[in-house]
Amino acid sequence: MAFDEGLAQRVSELLQDHPYVTQKKMFGGMGFMISGNMCVGIMGDGMVVRVGPPNYEYALTLPYAAEFDFTGRPMKGWVMVAGEGLAEDKDLAQWLERGEQFASALMPKNA
Repeated sequence: MAFDEGLAQRVSELLQDHPYVTQKKMFGGMGFMISGNMCVGIMGDGMVVRVGPPNYEYALTLPYAAEFDFTGRPMKGWVMVAGEGLAEDKDLAQWLERGEQFASALMPKNA
């Protein structure tokens, strides 16, 4: 599956000053990790955001958000945001902040 390289570039630019961010190609997309914990991933023209279980139900009520179903079962704590919901820089930044907040609160993983 191809991914939107322009969207990946926008995410990379927004995270460029974060000291613990890494990115790598995975599952046919581009993943962004904070201290080894997945934050967001670019898949197709959308973005998977790790909002965490406490924020999951609320995130699903937001425009362009849907359950993330990669394996045949929805992954609780992860939402898929359609590309239309990321077109504006402020919207992308808000979704990215949700993923960044959750991933930053997790214990760092050894790389």
